[in-house]
Amino acid sequence: MNVPVYNMKGASVGEMSIDEAALSASYADDGLNPDLIKQAYVMYHANKRQGSARSKNRAAISGSTAKMYKQKGTGRARHSTKKAPQFKGGGRAFAKTATREDYHLDMPRKMRRKANRNALLSKIIGSEKFGTEIRVIDDLSLSAPKTKDFVGFLDSLKLDRSALVVLSSGEKSDNIRLSARNVDNVELCPIEQMTCFEMLNHRYLVIDKSSLEAWLAGPSSQTGKSARVSPMGRQEKKSKRPAVARGKKLAASGGGD
Repeated sequence: MNVPVYNMKGASVGEMSIDEAALSASYADDGLNPDLIKQAYVMYHANKRQGSARSKNRAAISGSTAKMYKQKGTGRARHSTKKAPQFKGGGRAFAKTATREDYHLDMPRKMRRKANRNALLSKIIGSEKFGTEIRVIDDLSLSAPKTKDFVGFLDSLKLDRSALVVLSSGEKSDNIRLSARNVDNVELCPIEQMTCFEMLNHRYLVIDKSSLEAWLAGPSSQTGKSARVSPMGRQEKKSKRPAVARGKKLAASGGGD
């Protein structure tokens, strides 16, 4: 399928060919696998939880410890301070003070990559009302960090809903990051962190053409056995002790003939 490519003024300057079969994760006509996408979405959402939710009991509430009124003779119930759970602003009766909870979920690497690529396919297909929900830019960059220029760029693309702007690695996207960090309904995301969770949380996806090509051909493309046999981006482990030739080692230890 062909996706239109725009410049920074919002004008169409060409098309980008994307292999639909490489993004498909289902035998359906549209190639979408909603179950796989939802499983990955729930995983990414759960992994963002810190598990540190706590509530205060009456001992942790700050306030006066004075007795509300005398113990006897009023005809009312006996109370000590206003920190009791039945009063507004008091402590919680069964406060949550347990240790940190772990909501972490996991998925196989190949399933995660298929879900991310399938989510990208859903943005390309788009909807009947909004059409395709991806905006590929030939060169996503600004000469200077100006919010006004970035807002004008979004207006030229006719984005009427929330947008996810994917930043390329390096200094090229510094001006974009500085210009867009205070714009409403715009979220910035590094290309390495572009997942189905980030894509589906926004109506539109704005990405540089070179970044999209690198993402499609990078480690996310390894959804088969090659992801384990020869994974991309793996760094060679450096040995802590430098290798020493056997003859030199023997000479240093006084060995040899």
